Amino acid sequence: MTSDSTSPGKTTSGITASGGAAVAGWDDFEQRVSCEESLHADGEPLAWPPSPALLQQLAERNANVLAAIAALEERRADSGEDDSPLMQEILRMDAKLNVLVEIVNSLLVPDSVLPPRQLLRFNAIGALLPAGLAPAGGGLLLRIRFDLCRSLPLELAAQVQRQFDDGRVFVIFAPLGEVLSDAIERLVFRHHRRKVAGARQPVA
Repeated sequence: MTSDSTSPGKTTSGITASGGAAVAGWDDFEQRVSCEESLHADGEPLAWPPSPALLQQLAERNANVLAAIAALEERRADSGEDDSPLMQEILRMDAKLNVLVEIVNSLLVPDSVLPPRQLLRFNAIGALLPAGLAPAGGGLLLRIRFDLCRSLPLELAAQVQRQFDDGRVFVIFAPLGEVLSDAIERLVFRHHRRKVAGARQPVA
């Protein structure tokens, strides 16, 4: 998660995209809180612009993926520090559910078939990707797998807008719609909150 002193826009000038739309997309991306994590991700070329039917199909699928991730993440966040017998029983059930989720993930998507981890920075506007993840031009279908639910990738239609001197690429997402955009923003906020909380933990 960053807001971000290491922005490539402040240190590089190799821009392949041109026009006000590219600048506005990057500026909007920079002004919002973003999530920066090492996640299993890959992509494939996508004809641009994508068809309305494909965007609708992706929107429905991504809504289900984000709902599943939210349920798993919020379940963990709600565990709290209550040491009552009821809470202890809930925590035991939660631990068993964690094991079950991991087993299902491993069966559906074994480690051997997962794409490599990539350091990504993203929010509801777009994503900053490492060199090689995005095609040289045009659009791509970006697939991001989260550790809690790696059998259900988030699949986002995106277009390359900016190339930086260090090789990283900024892509802007096809219009997501208000519901899906809000769900991604909530995902980013949860990860930001968890990262901030982790940074505040005293070193043992």
